[in-house]
Amino acid sequence: MDRETVLITEERGSAVVLTLNRPKAMNSLNFELLNAIKEKVDTLQYRPDIRTVIITGAGERAFCAGADLKERATLSQDEVKKFILTIRNLLTSIQHLNKPVISAVNGIALGGGTELALASDIRIASESAVMGLTETRLAIIPGGGGTQRLPRIIGVAKAKELIFTGRRVDAQEALNIGLVNKICNPENLMDECMAMANMIAETGPIAVEMAKYAINQGIETDLATGLAIESNAYRVTIPTEDRVEGLTAFREKRKPVYQGK
Repeated sequence: MDRETVLITEERGSAVVLTLNRPKAMNSLNFELLNAIKEKVDTLQYRPDIRTVIITGAGERAFCAGADLKERATLSQDEVKKFILTIRNLLTSIQHLNKPVISAVNGIALGGGTELALASDIRIASESAVMGLTETRLAIIPGGGGTQRLPRIIGVAKAKELIFTGRRVDAQEALNIGLVNKICNPENLMDECMAMANMIAETGPIAVEMAKYAINQGIETDLATGLAIESNAYRVTIPTEDRVEGLTAFREKRKPVYQGK
């Protein structure tokens, strides 16, 4: 397969949908797919017309079943190290992409699949979704950031439980513990994600970018430093044309038209 085949790209207005397209392999991650996603993410950061990125999996069974274990079995130890570094760097670039990323978890999301969702900003799951960091059952640990992102999202104690046991959770439990933002019927999943993307598209692009930056950077430090980060990010929005447009639209009782300027 070429990279255009393993990753399908569809633009829907100001959103772009990236579909992992290896359904026979449950959309598992191999080098080819990782490189295809990286190329697309690197391109999207320079697309101001794209406001939101949605990531999902082809077919009805799986979002992403993690690393391609068939490929893994053929790799040397050095190649395994390269794979782990590749997926870790990719997920970091997704986390820090200058626009919101929504994972549409449409089925099984295990190991690297859950790590991919964790690197996204928002997770909306089908009621048929199953998630989990199951690596300890293969005598390894999460290597794509799971040991770091999961406790930041659901708390340390629950993250330890799930990682130590390798236990899978269904969609309802994922919602209950804060692993996903919302669950819905499988047939409504993409509509829910697009509704979220459309709401984001109504906001100021620079404001959302700065808000994401402030949250991502601030969560890693103490409150005083976080507040300083927020203050600096706020200053970026003050001289923008969008801020003036927002105030003008409010005064004129109309919807603002933001240009990202």
